[in-house]
Amino acid sequence: MTQPSFDEKRQTKDNTQDEMYEIIRRNAAGDASQYAAVAEIEEHTTWFVWLLVACCTISGLLFGYDTGVISGTLVTIKGDLGPAQLSDGQKEFITSATTLGALLGGLAAGAMSDWTGRRPVLGIADVIFVGGALGQAVCHTVWSMIGCRFLIGIGVGLASCIAPLYIQELSPTRMRGRMVVLNVVMITFGQVVAYGIDAGFANVSGGWRWMVGLGTVPAGIQLICLAFLPESPRILIRNGNIEAAHKVLERVYSQATAEQIDLQLQVLRASVQQSIDIANSTTFFERFHSMITVPVNRRALIIGCGMQAFQQLCGFNTLMYYSASLFQEIGFNQPTAVGLIVSGTNFIFTLFALKYIDIVGRRRIMVFSAPGMVFGLTLASIAFHYMTLHTGGDLVNGASYSRSWSAIVLLSMIIFVASYATGLGNVPWQQGELFGLEVRGIGTSLSTATNWAGNLLIGSTYLSLMAKITPAGAFGFYAGLCLLGWIFCLFCFPETAGLSLEEVQSIFRDGFGIRESQRMRNQKREMMMQQDIKAGQVHA
Repeated sequence: MTQPSFDEKRQTKDNTQDEMYEIIRRNAAGDASQYAAVAEIEEHTTWFVWLLVACCTISGLLFGYDTGVISGTLVTIKGDLGPAQLSDGQKEFITSATTLGALLGGLAAGAMSDWTGRRPVLGIADVIFVGGALGQAVCHTVWSMIGCRFLIGIGVGLASCIAPLYIQELSPTRMRGRMVVLNVVMITFGQVVAYGIDAGFANVSGGWRWMVGLGTVPAGIQLICLAFLPESPRILIRNGNIEAAHKVLERVYSQATAEQIDLQLQVLRASVQQSIDIANSTTFFERFHSMITVPVNRRALIIGCGMQAFQQLCGFNTLMYYSASLFQEIGFNQPTAVGLIVSGTNFIFTLFALKYIDIVGRRRIMVFSAPGMVFGLTLASIAFHYMTLHTGGDLVNGASYSRSWSAIVLLSMIIFVASYATGLGNVPWQQGELFGLEVRGIGTSLSTATNWAGNLLIGSTYLSLMAKITPAGAFGFYAGLCLLGWIFCLFCFPETAGLSLEEVQSIFRDGFGIRESQRMRNQKREMMMQQDIKAGQVHA
């Protein structure tokens, strides 16, 4: 008998989802609504879910801390690694080593988590964080520092891929976006903490060793907490451990009745069954190949990778890596403290996204925030042009620059970072919801790897770009890339807020799903309104 192809299996999955959605729609119109029963228990977010997310977001804190701490380290490291002063090339190597490690870690993370589960991968990342942080604190050569930064990068790559995915698979639909943004809040908080510690140890002899070494503390805390956290119920179901999945759901939905838990488990099993069948009857390489050959997967991958590329190519992380050096060159006496203003802006406006990402929606936030990024970078380019007229367009160490133009540069950075934090800093990390369970690990790995590849490109070329085409040209170039990213969002990025993980996949059948996602969201809204009306009539 001929085995069905991957495309045929995928079509069977699509048909099954159609049937499930039709059953839910009919039930919602009748007296017994499975949809309403499931929705009812998802309305209650228990303390256990918040505790679980809080533990997971320590990965975000580590991510932010280890990428942010290097800015102050490069300013204060001086001659402790051998050379009297680090060259631009050595600074780029130290910075880019973390990104290269994160690229490789992110690429491996999804496939690893499909095999071992989400939780063990986070534990591995913590062990790597501890080892890398201690290694940095005791190193005495440039190359040993580069090696430890590379090791830290692997941990960052693992955590940046798996933490949002783990949170998404354990969160109620209506809160999923907000829960993932909590991880991004912790990334920005980690950067604020890093800048604060950088400022505190800036005038301490060998203080940079404390800056990098303190990263061991949150990693150790999370490693202990992971021992008490459950595995994703979708992974448990896929592995056939139904009893364990039932226990996890009981803890996540502790206010639900036994009948509601059973119903939730039935709906979850039915929704992922075809994904389980595909995963169990195909090889890893077949599923990897399907990311390109299967239209639904290909469109999801284009969006996931496209949004992650946009996040990095906008140039934001050059501020995280080099802001202290940049502000020092343009005349600020306390560059690390000024960098803290930038990272603080990032943190505050990420809190705004936390509040509104599930209310306003992912797409609308991106469409309205991206133009602010273009404006901020364009203003910075203009300010750099006029500021550096007397130095031939270049930033020269020791030169005196206009305080007014320096203030405008700072203002433009605040506008850019505020716009970034509101949208682009958060939305791409919702990437896990784009992919079906059978390829979710692969899809998130490729998207995360795209993020770190873009980060590597930007981080390793920033200083060279500033030297070759001047600061005004570099920031103007980043503004142009932001404009292209905004156009990509307008034409390719659909709204996924309010749709379950299993429902999101179906919007990519006939295109990028901008209209289809809106139709499905409207349909779900009507179903809920009908159910509310019926409930009101019953109580009356």
